[in-house]
Amino acid sequence: MNDPQQTRRSAASRRAFLTGSAAVAAGAVGSQLLPATANAEDWDDDDYVPSTHWPSGPGARIRPQRPDRELRAILAEIDEDRIEATIRKLVSFGTRHTLSSQTDPHRGIGAARDWIAAELRRYAARSGGRMTVTVPSYIQQPASRIPTPTRISNVVATLRGSTDPNRVYVVTGHYDSRVTDVMDFTSDAPGADDDASGVAVSMELARVMATRRPQATIIFAAVAGEEQGLYGSTFLAQQLKDAGADVQGMFTNDIVGSSRGDDGTRDRRSVRLFAQGIPPSEDPVTAATRLSIGGENDSPARELARFVTEVADPHATHARVRVIYRLDRYLRGGDHRPFLQQGFPAARFTEPRENFAHQHQDVRVENGVQFGDLPRFCDFGYIARVAKTNAAALWSLAQGPGTPKNVYIDATVLTNDTVLLWSRGTDADLAGYEVVWRPTTAPFWTHVIKVGDTTQATIKLSKDNVIFGVRAVDRTGHRSPATFPFPKPT
Repeated sequence: MNDPQQTRRSAASRRAFLTGSAAVAAGAVGSQLLPATANAEDWDDDDYVPSTHWPSGPGARIRPQRPDRELRAILAEIDEDRIEATIRKLVSFGTRHTLSSQTDPHRGIGAARDWIAAELRRYAARSGGRMTVTVPSYIQQPASRIPTPTRISNVVATLRGSTDPNRVYVVTGHYDSRVTDVMDFTSDAPGADDDASGVAVSMELARVMATRRPQATIIFAAVAGEEQGLYGSTFLAQQLKDAGADVQGMFTNDIVGSSRGDDGTRDRRSVRLFAQGIPPSEDPVTAATRLSIGGENDSPARELARFVTEVADPHATHARVRVIYRLDRYLRGGDHRPFLQQGFPAARFTEPRENFAHQHQDVRVENGVQFGDLPRFCDFGYIARVAKTNAAALWSLAQGPGTPKNVYIDATVLTNDTVLLWSRGTDADLAGYEVVWRPTTAPFWTHVIKVGDTTQATIKLSKDNVIFGVRAVDRTGHRSPATFPFPKPT
């Protein structure tokens, strides 16, 4: 039988040891130690279960980034009635199948393309020349789901950045549609949820942001050929790669129209964000290194997703982001995949619980007249909340500093300290950097340490026990996504 007094003495000793150990934990820049901003919590015996309970370490607890004044104005301008009008107009074209007519002025993908371009040019007219609209096209030769040479046309509105125009963020929806038979290009395929809803998000953000001056460039695109094989997004990603654009974030909104699942349950406050782990563009040696150091959960796409959870304030967007650590849903694909294949961070927004029966058979159209209950398939208030979530992410990215590059961890010496190094960014209003960290089992960053305008920091915390990242901060408090450090090359 255990001695009760001895048990109490052992517990007290453990608490004293933990408190004393954490009290000396602090970050350092160069040879200057940074004071710890949080002390260890007292632990009782019960605190050892579950094992995810961690004491405080160096730095402060992560706090969400609150929307600035301009972002609050942007969110207030997003209009669900305009979103509804956009979706109804897209539905009115009967079908937007990639193989449908490109010359009929009223029906088919060509009519939809021309209307989207005209609307975006109307928005761009208010931008003072900062927003331009193009319709880049190419002829896709016969391939999977493309039986004859077919023109693939994207509609692209580019809002040029004021100080860092080569840093680019992209938001897309696909304007093509289909019925269950993917090769049927004559039947009505109104595609209200899949994916007029995503196009409406992209277009509404273009309308609201056209008069703004983001520091980095934002591209609002409606892409074609998604249902036939991601042809439009593949073309757009390749164009940006060939142009040398520094694409630091891409979001596709695909099937973001309904808050009601196939079982009748409704969730009007959640949107899923799918983010892949090891990038498909990563070479085998780098991927193996990532796995060996526990970085499989810290791909650029997942750092982008973590950033979204930090800036998409649910009090402002009235929505909650549910990050899913996967490329996409089973048996499905999306327009973020070609961007990932080009090495760009990319993720997919989609509704919380899909109704598969409604996605391809939602509304019947005859002579431009809609038959069916469109609100049954699209919750326009919900789509507006998804648009606000996208707006919070895009504006915070484009107004903040770029994601740090060449971030390394010095793993050449056995030490319980952690040395991090990175390249200084060229952002005009860069104020400095922060080191973020979290337990290896935690999904999101838990702590942040301010290290100032430097390119090296020594943190009094073992790299063996936690995951580190480095993020940039500007003079107004905007922060970038974090970058995961790889071992410093020898």
